[in-house]
Amino acid sequence: MTQTLSRKKGPFRMNVDLMHGPIFKSLVLFMLPILVSSLFQQLYNTVDTMIVGNVLGDTALAAIGSCGAIYELLVGFGLGIGNGLAIVAARAYGAQDEDLLKKTVAGSLVIGLIASLVITAAGFFGLRPLLELLDTPAEILEDAYGYIIVIDLGVLVMFAYNLCAGLLRAIGNSVMPLVFLLISSALNVVLDLWFIAELGMGVKGAAVATVLAQGVSVVLCVLYVAARVRILLPERRHFAVSGKLYWDLFSQSISMGLMSSIVSAGSVVLQYGINGLGTLTIAGHTAARKLFAFTDMPLIAMANAASTFVSQNYGARQPQRIRRGMREVWIYSVVVTVASVLLMNVGAEWMVRLVSGSVEPVVLENGARYLRWNAPFYAVLGVLLSTRYALQSLGEKILPLFSSVIELVGKILFVLVFIPRFAYDAVILCEPVVWCFMTLYLVAVYRRDPFVFPRK
Repeated sequence: MTQTLSRKKGPFRMNVDLMHGPIFKSLVLFMLPILVSSLFQQLYNTVDTMIVGNVLGDTALAAIGSCGAIYELLVGFGLGIGNGLAIVAARAYGAQDEDLLKKTVAGSLVIGLIASLVITAAGFFGLRPLLELLDTPAEILEDAYGYIIVIDLGVLVMFAYNLCAGLLRAIGNSVMPLVFLLISSALNVVLDLWFIAELGMGVKGAAVATVLAQGVSVVLCVLYVAARVRILLPERRHFAVSGKLYWDLFSQSISMGLMSSIVSAGSVVLQYGINGLGTLTIAGHTAARKLFAFTDMPLIAMANAASTFVSQNYGARQPQRIRRGMREVWIYSVVVTVASVLLMNVGAEWMVRLVSGSVEPVVLENGARYLRWNAPFYAVLGVLLSTRYALQSLGEKILPLFSSVIELVGKILFVLVFIPRFAYDAVILCEPVVWCFMTLYLVAVYRRDPFVFPRK
């Protein structure tokens, strides 16, 4: 017999109700903890960069930057799988089916464990050849490999946190994942300073600190779920998951995982073009990308909030609410763009100097130009992210993937044609140009969705 979930009491008292009441207010309340959580999660990497750049210098900073795209490829696929699993859980919660929710959690654990082990094994055997294939400069190859192999061995830890946080957010709780991440972020700073500055572990120490600190957030998440959110704890009988549910979990998670990995593969291709421009260019780009990863967080956080919002309202069969919510998310993206343009025009070079610790004009100028030229396109990126996540939440598994293919093809074209001719200017413009084509495609697909826009 199907059990009905309660939002009124128990572990759900911290939840934001995304299926009733004012839409934008609920989205903002749900989004803010995700935003702060994302900022601190990004702090893991940025603190690594700042300490490495200031303590070890431009060459060590370039070593981390040269494998940044591979980092995204490794971790991004696992995170994409976790987000896909959480989408299915959010639909079960929206439909108010407790038994289905617990079976979804059980199936997610099985799929997540297998996926993490596969990713780790593939990385273990393929990372060094990939770094060599990407023409990583010889003077930074060993440091780059030492950093990325540790990250690869910690993929399971990073996936575990993302899945726990995703399941909590699926039922409307975006606060507790933030609390756990704040604690582990503080630990990450302490470990970075200890491993790099005191123990002399070099760039490998930054990776070890990241994995250990993330592991603490996993432990805290699991303890909280076991004590306060037992609705997410499956019993032995719930692991008897039907083939249909397993297929839904597998197809949804693989769809988002592939989408993320195709995007990351495009970044790997682009990194090849950047690596050929020299160590100082790599260092400047690395600092700029770390800052970009911070400044686009308001867009990513809202896109994640919109994903849960659409998933729950899809489960509750409320298409009109989805239409209204997506319009408000798109308007929000424009507001973020205006603020970003102002910020970059005032402080881009200062921020690059702060993150990189460099005084080299090439590092500072290239990094600042990257930030200033990208900022006006944040509105396009915000619409892209929110629409792509919404389509996934609506059960679309194939069509959103084509947007990632557009991105991959666009980056290959830039590496082969434009970067050899226009050097770093082409690197800067590559993603904004590709975003425009992706967004046009995704909006067209969204406008044809039969659930959100039923034909009369």
